Amino acid sequence: MKVQQLLTTASVGALMLGLSTAALADNWRYAHEEYEGDVQDVFAVAFKDYIEANSDHSLQIYRFGELGESDDIMEQTQNGILQFVNQSPGFTGSLIPEAQIFFIPYLMPTDMGQVLEFFDESKAINEMFPELYAEQGLELLQMYPEGEMVVTADEPIRTPEDFDNKKIRVMTNPLLSETYSAFGATPTPLPWGEVYGALQTGIIDGQENPIFWIESGGLYEVSPNLIFTGHGWFTTAMMANQDFYEDLSEEDKTLVQNAKDAAYAKTIEHIQGLADASLEKIQAASDKVTVTRLTDEEIAAFKERAPQVEEAFIKMTGDGGKALLEQFHADLEAVKE
Repeated sequence: MKVQQLLTTASVGALMLGLSTAALADNWRYAHEEYEGDVQDVFAVAFKDYIEANSDHSLQIYRFGELGESDDIMEQTQNGILQFVNQSPGFTGSLIPEAQIFFIPYLMPTDMGQVLEFFDESKAINEMFPELYAEQGLELLQMYPEGEMVVTADEPIRTPEDFDNKKIRVMTNPLLSETYSAFGATPTPLPWGEVYGALQTGIIDGQENPIFWIESGGLYEVSPNLIFTGHGWFTTAMMANQDFYEDLSEEDKTLVQNAKDAAYAKTIEHIQGLADASLEKIQAASDKVTVTRLTDEEIAAFKERAPQVEEAFIKMTGDGGKALLEQFHADLEAVKE
């Protein structure tokens, strides 16, 4: 009888321990803005794999459209419905005006090695931006580049004058509108879900995106002229709901930090050669595609218009934005040296 009681007590104890362990295991939710296999998805999957391989937690990924547009998933993260979100500064700019700095043309270098070093070493990225995101209830975990921006249009473009009367789709981002106004175009804000149809019907004449997104979204089918202007890189940010993050145990905070480091390393490996591979796929899929790479002289004509966008950025963001821009320039100079 005593043996049976001991066995029963041991069984109950084991059950309670199992329930305790189960109670500590959570299902976290993570949404991003892209399709399966795209850059943000590569990051999310690598993050999920690390979390699940190194803890009892599970993580559910939601891709573009499953929970709405970019603004929707940001709102859900701020409200605590989602624990993690990946959103580009193009959309975050309405919430955090300083994040629009990535849309100042010709601010970032075109060399991938310099871009990656900048993201790793930049004081603006790694010290100033986390404070700005924290003010909006967000824990900034990782900013990273996805690829050089490429313009597509209804005809090849080589000069600012070629942009005259062109309606170019932009994200709902005031500074990006300033950029295309400076280039001579008519900026036309549209949510991503309407872009393909708007290009197809002629509501807009062009748009910009990294080349892998132009390929995966089939934009070349309705906007076949690709123009490499060298004016910027598409940047994105992975973040967490701040209340959620701060309530994590130290062990889980370390888990999340290690997971984002692993995801970042995987993503940077993934984007090596991605642009060239995507362009090859586009050219193999369509004989209507043209590729225009601006010469240094042609780029100079666009660069002359960049200072007015910097002025607009400072006007929008005040002294804080000015200080951020100054730090950006200092960080970039350090990389170039």
